[in-house]
Amino acid sequence: MPTAITRILLVEDNPGDARLVKEALSEIANLRFELAHCERLSKAVEICSTAAPDAILLDLGLPDSQGLDTVRRMHSAAPGTPIAVLTVRNEEELAIQSLHAGAQDYLPKTQISGPLIWRAIRYAMERQRIQLELLNLSLIDELTGLNNRRGFLALGEHYVKLANRSGTLFMVAFVDVDDMKKINDTFGHQEGNRAIVDAANVLKDSCRRSDILGRIGGDEFAILITDADTTCGNVVLNRIKQKLDSRNASLGCHYPLSLSVGLVAANVTQYADLGRLLDEADAAMYVEKQRKRAAPALSVTD
Repeated sequence: MPTAITRILLVEDNPGDARLVKEALSEIANLRFELAHCERLSKAVEICSTAAPDAILLDLGLPDSQGLDTVRRMHSAAPGTPIAVLTVRNEEELAIQSLHAGAQDYLPKTQISGPLIWRAIRYAMERQRIQLELLNLSLIDELTGLNNRRGFLALGEHYVKLANRSGTLFMVAFVDVDDMKKINDTFGHQEGNRAIVDAANVLKDSCRRSDILGRIGGDEFAILITDADTTCGNVVLNRIKQKLDSRNASLGCHYPLSLSVGLVAANVTQYADLGRLLDEADAAMYVEKQRKRAAPALSVTD
């Protein structure tokens, strides 16, 4: 049994059932828990908005919500909190459907006992942990540790919606590693991967924690510069140049790493669309890359 205190929220309008749950939990040896109890879904949502519990025991028949809609609304209010549903007789099918609506486990009220309640809570917490790990894996680029394309778009589109409502200025940058094919052809794909990681680290060190950064293609990156002003674009570009210069001056570098960057600012007087801004930044990046083609070719050494 864990020694940490487990914070449990019981959402149950039947006083007898609520008392039964409390008594059952209190009978478990070595279980340290804090139990908060409310009778309405609206109150549960309010509680989770200020301090989410470690687990939720949720009745499906509440005065202000019924059935699967109760699970959906609770899951929406506390998406990171595991939910174990309490069901009554003949609700097996509804209980199973609740697992697809956001719950992680269910327990018939006819089977309420300390060990079974704790088992349902532990299973719900473990399943939630696994689901969150899988979700994080699906949003993170394995090579660089940055957001992948899916993760960048998910976070970026959420921010853009907020910025559109508030009229907040932001910028979008599209970044491409120069001469990637030449690096791969000369040194092999393992060194090519190292160049991509170096580029990711340069960009990471050039951005603020509040900015959204992702690898959206093989050697392509995107940055959403949040809460920007008219100087932010040049600040980020200068930081990238400084970090590149520092990397290229390091011992052991067989070639200079170079990045082409296209940068566009959202028009606060119009509704911003992240996909359109990425396309515009990509086009600006291509212009920059074309400009560089007049410069000397990439120098490599053995």
